[in-house]
Amino acid sequence: MTFIQLIDCKTDRVDELNRLMDTWIEQTKGRRTATHSLLGTDRSDATHVVEIVEFPSYEEAMKNSNMPETDRIFQEMVALCDGLPTFTDLEVIRDEQLNGAACRRFFMEALPSGDAALLGELLTDDYLDHDPANAQDVVGVEGLRKEVAAWKEGFDFGFTVEDQISDEDRVCTRWSWTGLHKGEFMGVTATGKQVTMTGTTVQRCREGRICESWWQYDRLGLMGQLGVLEM
Repeated sequence: MTFIQLIDCKTDRVDELNRLMDTWIEQTKGRRTATHSLLGTDRSDATHVVEIVEFPSYEEAMKNSNMPETDRIFQEMVALCDGLPTFTDLEVIRDEQLNGAACRRFFMEALPSGDAALLGELLTDDYLDHDPANAQDVVGVEGLRKEVAAWKEGFDFGFTVEDQISDEDRVCTRWSWTGLHKGEFMGVTATGKQVTMTGTTVQRCREGRICESWWQYDRLGLMGQLGVLEM
């Protein structure tokens, strides 16, 4: 279970504290068990500093604490602070990546169903879609609705999200796609074939909604499965 440690202190030597964190990172390279570290100051009191450190588990956090470098850095941290820092240990019981959740719904629900209302919920009004298979970028929610409708005329399809990584306002999704070729698609009449495809999509989010997508997928392989190209 993910474990979070909050370190709370007061200091007017924030720059020195920040450099001290760099020293600890350098000294523990290859051995530290923390997966995410964040240092912030209180907007209403610049001397109030909070560090948030994430670990895969409490046990991994203890390994980190038991390193001699950690103890030395802590003593130097105390010297920079007004009084002893306080520690709050948290076991994470809920962790939602909201941008990632929106992108997952985009693939798992909105695209296979073609639900216009759901696409409108998940996408911003100024949505921009970059697909190398299209001569021009698709602009707006209505533009993507038409694109999805064209795919749905040709296939009954669904996505599987294989991997997903979120970083600030970007979400990268590696997906697989399976479709039954039931109708005309790009001039190819229905073959009744079950076809597959893999791809990766990077998406940018704003206020919990998707505002831009960049696609890379094996469209050539798809056309080969439909018998259009000799593979």
